[in-house]
Amino acid sequence: MTDQQIAKDVSLKHISSIAEKFGIDPQEIEMYGKYKAKLPLKAIDRTKAEKSNLILVSAISPTPAGEGKTTMSIGLSEGLNRLGKKTTVVLREPSLGPVFGIKGGATGGGYSQVLPMEDINLHFTGDFAAIEKAHNLLAAIIDNNIQSKTNSLLLDPRTIGWKRVMDMNDRSLRHVIVGLGGTSSGVPRETGFDITAASEIMAILCLAKNLTDLKERLGNIFVGYTYDKKPIYAKDLKAEGAMAALLKDAIKPNLVQTIEGNPAIIHGGPFANIAQGTNSVIATLMGMTHSNYTVTEAGFGFDLGAEKFFDIKCQSAGLKPKAVVLTATIRALKYHGGADLKSLTEPNVEALKKGLPNLEKHLENIAKFGMVPVIAINRFVSDTDEEIQVVKELAYSKGIRIAVAEVWAKGGAGALELAQHIIDVVESQKSNFKPLYDWEMGVQEKIATIATEIYGAEYVDYTAKAKADLRKITDLGLDALPVCIAKTQKSLSDNPNLLGRPKDFIITVREIEIAVGAGFLIPITGDIMRMPGLPAHPSSEGIDISDDGEITGLF
Repeated sequence: MTDQQIAKDVSLKHISSIAEKFGIDPQEIEMYGKYKAKLPLKAIDRTKAEKSNLILVSAISPTPAGEGKTTMSIGLSEGLNRLGKKTTVVLREPSLGPVFGIKGGATGGGYSQVLPMEDINLHFTGDFAAIEKAHNLLAAIIDNNIQSKTNSLLLDPRTIGWKRVMDMNDRSLRHVIVGLGGTSSGVPRETGFDITAASEIMAILCLAKNLTDLKERLGNIFVGYTYDKKPIYAKDLKAEGAMAALLKDAIKPNLVQTIEGNPAIIHGGPFANIAQGTNSVIATLMGMTHSNYTVTEAGFGFDLGAEKFFDIKCQSAGLKPKAVVLTATIRALKYHGGADLKSLTEPNVEALKKGLPNLEKHLENIAKFGMVPVIAINRFVSDTDEEIQVVKELAYSKGIRIAVAEVWAKGGAGALELAQHIIDVVESQKSNFKPLYDWEMGVQEKIATIATEIYGAEYVDYTAKAKADLRKITDLGLDALPVCIAKTQKSLSDNPNLLGRPKDFIITVREIEIAVGAGFLIPITGDIMRMPGLPAHPSSEGIDISDDGEITGLF
């Protein structure tokens, strides 16, 4: 059966019953149809949240198709619920870019899904649209201010870094010229589009504590300089109030359900290769308020999403996770051992063994944060017992817990061993979370710490543009902000072709974007793009809708 056939066969519970199970009065939620709802921010209780056990699900460096962190997160939450632990899974919202691009949907799969899958993968409750509108409102206000003769801050168009956004992979919009068509159409200047998931508004929404904090962060967005070198922020344009008004519903987390009828919260959707890669602080605290265990995930490999989860989100929100699940697949290990993508379903113990250093590096990285890992092998039908045993033996030799999780095929029943390992780790209280670096360190020192300690680089090189950005950061007094490095997810390095565990490589920072509102800096490495493109045969080619309204092709 396909993911969609499995989802179709499930009898969805009315969202009011899920809210009641979650511990919120159904009268307090804002329903979006029968199976989706917004949760009120007043339902967050920080004191209760601090008693919950936060579990992070991460992964080794992925294959292009991904290794199933979302599927694993959902399955683990189902397994924990089966073992009597009141558990909520908290995830990111899918972006239409990957949905119509290469990866497809992001709601899990098989018997480990969040539902209603079609709604979540498409427009959901309109959060991405609201973020897009708030972002582009500021863009419009900026260009209007440049054009105005009576209400101008004398912004220098050459210094403006604020682009527009759209929730679609569209490489043709990376670089554009606006303001063409004569004096009535604005002042011509170069700009471009990022994908909505990379918007600073997305980052702000995911780190904001409440509406007041949201509005303050929106006002702190750095826009550019005046002709006399005065820095201009969104609050100077009086934009933050209107932007916050557009986000009044988007800031509320979304309640849906797992395939086994347990609560799931989905909110925010930044990518981890070009942004911080984690769901909102508000959603995480909401889950922790009403659950004994809260399972969440961070995008791509541990070097990207998990590092940012720990160093940015946890530091910013004061969160202390209790355990880390490191998702691994036999196919990814063979891929990092040199096997061709087309041959990953074929048994290949030698390639698997050669790929193990990638797994080992991620385990070492987890230890740098004082966390206890549990390896979860996301089993596929093509995996052989011999291949799985090789990974188990590595774990045993290092004294690390490991479980084979068949969550796609069996749902929560396939995650019972993994869930028990997590309970044991939490109850042992052996995890002692500590960030990798102090925010007060210099910007270059923070970047070097991540590059050498987490990626394994020899050192960091900077282009002339990046060096100029460092000077600007110092002039603006922003050296104490954490860093959110944009880097390829395909390798531990900034070169997507260096698989496995590369060593003695150089990380090149080509520019550093400033995200004062979000509260971090974005060093951009390699050829990473903040507006992806579609593949030759995008997933959209297989998506359709029937006359009776049934959507097919989402996975």
